[in-house]
Amino acid sequence: MLDDPITAANPADKGFRMPAEWELHACCWMGWPHNPAYWQGDLRETQQAYANVANAIADFEPVRLLVHPDDVQTARPFLSSAIEIVGMVTDQAWLRDTGPNFLVNADGDLAGSTWQFNAWGGKSRCYANDALIGERILRMQGARNYTSHIFAEGGGVTVDGEGTVITTEQCFLNKNRNPHFTRGEVEQELLRTLGCEKVIWLVGDPDDEETDGHVDGIAVFTRPGHVLIERCQDPYDPRRAIHDANIAALQGQTDAKGRPIEMTYILDASEAESDSPMFCTSYVNSYLANGAVIMPKYGVDADEEAAAIFRAQCPDREIVQVNIDAIAIGGGGIHCITQQQPVSSTMR
Repeated sequence: MLDDPITAANPADKGFRMPAEWELHACCWMGWPHNPAYWQGDLRETQQAYANVANAIADFEPVRLLVHPDDVQTARPFLSSAIEIVGMVTDQAWLRDTGPNFLVNADGDLAGSTWQFNAWGGKSRCYANDALIGERILRMQGARNYTSHIFAEGGGVTVDGEGTVITTEQCFLNKNRNPHFTRGEVEQELLRTLGCEKVIWLVGDPDDEETDGHVDGIAVFTRPGHVLIERCQDPYDPRRAIHDANIAALQGQTDAKGRPIEMTYILDASEAESDSPMFCTSYVNSYLANGAVIMPKYGVDADEEAAAIFRAQCPDREIVQVNIDAIAIGGGGIHCITQQQPVSSTMR
């Protein structure tokens, strides 16, 4: 692996790094759901929910929405006129996982990295188009693509923009993704492709059978040295042990700059009711837009408590809650359907 020409190029050699999500965005990339066989409810309800998220983000930053060419005309009425529709054939609409990891350097140059994609460890047979999205977007932007042999998704990482990445063992070390790579090799590729210096490993979430414990449903950097991490309040809740295992993995950790990691706990929307066994109840699964936090709303009492935590964590940002029930039935949330492109001098 170390002698492979694909993995020889190091973005850090050109000064590239993946910025933190709170850094300024040039735009947000999203996709448009179009496969009725995938969504358990009315596809139009899911499309409306996606549009509501896109329209909320568009109030704060440009949105570029990938829409299957056959659906461009039907998608437009759902969307704000500010949203740019980009015709592209896709399989699913989880752009956090299929889009590129955007990178920038001190000169303002834009690049990106792409991992291999196999539909979350083979959860679907139809993913050939999604596996090409990262490369296609980077080509549209005239940005270099640093590729990798590891199988992974963007929802599996959170970065602080200063050299630290947090991920989970359950996802990146899963035999359905990287059975032929050692932990050290996977870690090396994470550091190389994200321009980072240190990996912190959490355990994951054994109840998450869709993404195999993506970190964006567990924990997120909200500023350097600080992580917002999920923990249910009831010590007798069966999920409390899962949360405590991830908290224990983070306790005592320092970031790439040597700062101790501080944690703030946030609850999940366990009161939310759904017939879907994969229903996403994570408030962590939010998007930090320019000047705003776009976060889930489930119509339960916990909504306001979660919003208050984000207000305290992000006092300079407007808190915007969007009901995502028709998205959550697919196993993901707002972070899962968004991918930020940082500001650069070479944006197209």
